[in-house]
Amino acid sequence: MTNTDLRGAVRGEVLLPGDDGFEQEARPWNLSVAQRVAAVVTAEDADDVAAVVRYADKAGLTVSAQPRGHGASGDTDGVILLRTGRLGGVEVRPDERIARVGAGVAWGEALAATGPHGLTGLAGSSPVVSVTGYTLGGGLSWFGRRHGFAADSVRSFDVVHADGERATVTAASDPDLFWALRGGGGDFALVTAIEFELYPAPALYGGRLLWPGHRTAEVFEAFRELTAGAPDELSIWFNRAQFPQAPPMVALDVAFLGEEDEGRALLTRLDKIDDVIADKRGVVAVADLGTITAEPTDPAPGRSRVELLTRLDDAAARVLLDAPLEPLVGLQLRHLGGALAATRPGAGPSGPLSEPYLLSTLGLALNPGLSEAVGARQAALAEALPVSGRKPYTMLGRGERAAAAFSERDLARLREIKRARDPRGVLRANFPVVA
Repeated sequence: MTNTDLRGAVRGEVLLPGDDGFEQEARPWNLSVAQRVAAVVTAEDADDVAAVVRYADKAGLTVSAQPRGHGASGDTDGVILLRTGRLGGVEVRPDERIARVGAGVAWGEALAATGPHGLTGLAGSSPVVSVTGYTLGGGLSWFGRRHGFAADSVRSFDVVHADGERATVTAASDPDLFWALRGGGGDFALVTAIEFELYPAPALYGGRLLWPGHRTAEVFEAFRELTAGAPDELSIWFNRAQFPQAPPMVALDVAFLGEEDEGRALLTRLDKIDDVIADKRGVVAVADLGTITAEPTDPAPGRSRVELLTRLDDAAARVLLDAPLEPLVGLQLRHLGGALAATRPGAGPSGPLSEPYLLSTLGLALNPGLSEAVGARQAALAEALPVSGRKPYTMLGRGERAAAAFSERDLARLREIKRARDPRGVLRANFPVVA
C-alpha cells in the first residue's frame, strides 16, 4: 500500500509529513503534547472513516481518532491520525428524550439544540470538547451526582469495526462491545455517531463566585460545609487560581438542576463571605452551561493531573491551602458522590466512584523546565494527600495508563474484548487498554 492509495481511498484531506499544514493539523488541543504521526486524514463522513480503517488494516498500520485532540496522550508515533471533526449533525427527539450527534459535535452545539426543549445531556465544563470523545471516556458531568456518568446514558453507537465494517451497536445487538464503549475509551471500534438519553432541565441555576486570595480559607470551609449536605442536584467546585502577573484568587463554580429560589436558598452560606469580586449566579440556559467555569476554548500548552481524594479532612486542607500555588496556575476540587458513587445495573466500566472529591491541578508547559517543575509540584501534592490511586479514564494525563481507571476485573474484560475485536491492533485509543 502507498500514500497514493490512501489519498485515493477517501474524499477527505490527507496530509503527510512535509505537506503544507501537516504540522498544524497534527497538533492536539494541548500544544505541549507532541504527536508524531505518519499521516493526518480529515474524514468527510463515516464512509471515509471505514475506508481509512480498511487501508490501515491491509497496510499493517494503526489508526487513532481525534475530533480535536482534547485527550491526546502523545502515544501516536507512526499512526494515521483520523480527524472526525467534520462528522456533524445534531438530531433531538424531545418526545423520546433522545439526542443523536455525529462524532465531531461539541457539547456547546449539542446543548444549544437540546436546551429549547427543556432538556440537557450530561455535559462537562467545556463547550468545545466533543460529545463522543468525552462520553467514550465515561464523562463527568455537572449533573453526574444526579444522573451518573454520561456514558451510561448512551443508547446506541454507530461504529466502524477494526476490519472496516460499519454497524450500529446497542445493548441488545452486541452487549460486550456496548459495555466497553460506555466508558472504556475508543480502543474497540471507531465511533461515528452516538445516541444518548436526555434529562429534564426546565430550570437551571448557577454561576461563578470570585474572591481575592486572602478569603481562600473561608471559601474552602464553606465548600466543605455545603458539600457535606448538598442534594444530588447541586454540584459545587472549589478553585484556587494564580495566574502570572496577577494576584491569587479563589472561586466557587456552582450548577443546580432546579429553580433559582431553591438554588439561592441552598447557597446562602456564601453570602456571608465578604469581599466578593464577582457573583455571576443566576438562571442559566442549558446552552450556557459551558460558560460557568470560563475555561479556555483555544489550544494552549499545559500540564494537568487528576487525583481522587478519599477524604477532605483538616490535614488535606492544610496541604491544599497553606503552600503557594506556584508553579501551578490552578487547583480545582470537584464534589462527587451521589449517582457517581452508586452501583447501577447495566453500567459501563467507569464506576462507581466511591471517592467523594476529585482534585485537578494545572500548570503551564511553556518550556521543558517549567513543565518539569509543574509535574514535580503535582507529584508532591499527590504524595501528601489521601488519594486512592484510581483515575477517571476521561481525565487520564500523559504518562498514565488505562489500568489506573478500572477495577482488575473490568480491565481484564476490556482487554479480552480488545483482543477479540481488534486482534491485529488496527485501532489505538489515546490510552490503550492493552499497554
